[in-house]
Amino acid sequence: MTKTGEVEGRAGPPLWWARRRDAVWDVVLGGVSAVECAWEGVPFAAEAGLPTAVGVLFGFVVGATLVLRRRWPIAVVLVGIAVSPAAMGFLLAVVGMYTLASSEVPRRITATLASMSLAATFVVMYLRTRGDVEADPTLVVVLSVFVAVALTVPPVLFGLYIGARRRLMESLQERADSLERELSLLADRAEERAEWARTEERTRIAREMHDVVAHRVSLMVVHAAALEAVAVKDPARAAKNAALVGDMGRQALTELREMLGVLRAPPKPVPAPVPAMAVAAVAFAGAGAGAGVEDGPSLDDLEVLVGQSRAAGMTVEVLVHGEGAAYAAEVEQTAYRVVQEALTNCHKHAPGARVVVRLAHRAGEVAMQVENGPCDGKAAEPGLPSGGNGLVGMRERVLGLGGVFVSGPTDAGGFRVSAVLPVR
Repeated sequence: MTKTGEVEGRAGPPLWWARRRDAVWDVVLGGVSAVECAWEGVPFAAEAGLPTAVGVLFGFVVGATLVLRRRWPIAVVLVGIAVSPAAMGFLLAVVGMYTLASSEVPRRITATLASMSLAATFVVMYLRTRGDVEADPTLVVVLSVFVAVALTVPPVLFGLYIGARRRLMESLQERADSLERELSLLADRAEERAEWARTEERTRIAREMHDVVAHRVSLMVVHAAALEAVAVKDPARAAKNAALVGDMGRQALTELREMLGVLRAPPKPVPAPVPAMAVAAVAFAGAGAGAGVEDGPSLDDLEVLVGQSRAAGMTVEVLVHGEGAAYAAEVEQTAYRVVQEALTNCHKHAPGARVVVRLAHRAGEVAMQVENGPCDGKAAEPGLPSGGNGLVGMRERVLGLGGVFVSGPTDAGGFRVSAVLPVR
C-alpha cells in the first residue's frame, strides 16, 4: 500500500478527480444527462427544422458536458443557461447549480449565475405556457416563478450547505493534524525533560554517595594509619583509634542504608493520569527530595563534624559570625556538605595542617569558608585516592541554589574554599 491508500501497481484517479469513486459518479451522471438531452433534442430539432439526428447529437453533446462539473462548474452552468430556450438539460441545470454553489467559486459569481439561471428559466417557462394554458396571465406568471425558483434555489442552497460542511470538515481535519503534531512535539519535550530529570537525579545521588563515603572512609583511613603507628607504643590510644574507626564505619553504613532505602521506596501515587515518562520523572524527583533534604545533615551537626576531624588528629578552629537562624533544609544541607568535603580534602591533601572553618550569618545569606595552611611535614600522607569530584560537587550544589563558590590556593601555601548561599 502507498501513503494515499492505493495499491501499488494500480493507477490513481484519472484526470482531475480526487477519488476514483468521484470519476465513476460523474461519468454516470454525464451519461444520464446526455441521454436526457438527446431525448429532448428530438422535439427541439422538429421545432427548429433540423434533422432529428442533428438534434439528438446536439443534445447528447450538451448533456455530456456534465462530466466536467468538478473541473469547470461555471462552464457547465453557462451551457445549461444557454440551452434553456431549447427546453433541454433539466438534470444539467440542477446538478450544475449544485456543483457551482458547493465549489470554491466566489460567492458573487455564484449569485450572478444563479440569477441568470432563474431569469432564463422564468422567461422560457412563461413563453412556453402563455399560449398553452387558457388561464389568467397572472396564473402563468405565478407558475413560471414557481418553476424557476424550484429549479434554481434548492440546488443552490443545498450546494452552499454541502460546501460549508466540506470546508468545516477540512478545517477540523487540519486542526486535528496540527493538534497531533503539537502532541508529538510535547511528547518529545516531555521525554527530554524526563531524561534531564533522570540525569540530574543520577548526578545528585552521585554527589550524595561521594559526600557520605568519601568523608567517612577518609577519616577511617586516617584513624587506621594512626592506629598502625601507635599500636605497639600506646595500646590505649590504639584502642581509642580502633573504636573511632568502628564508629566511622557504622555511621557510613547507616547513612548508606538510609539513602538506599529511599531509592528503593516505591514512588508516591500520581493522582491524575500522566504519561509513563512523567511518572518516571516524578519518581526520580521524589527520591531526590527524600534523600538528603528532609533527613539530611544541617548546620547544627557542624560541631560533631569538626569533632570527628579533631579526633583524627587535625587542628581545626571554628569561627562563627552573626546569629544563626532556621534556614531551608537544602540550604543547611548544602552548607554542611561544603564544610564536610573541604575537611575531607584537608585530610587527603594537607595532613598536619591547621584548618580554620568560618561561618557567617548575614542578612539574606549564609557564608562558609574552610582554609588550611601548609602541611607541617611531620604527618604522614594518608594515601587517599582523589578523583577530582569533590570541588565539582561542591560547586554544583552551591550554584544550584543560586549561590557563589570560589576555591583556590592561598599565598601562604594552603588552600581555601569559600561559598555564599542565599537563604530566601
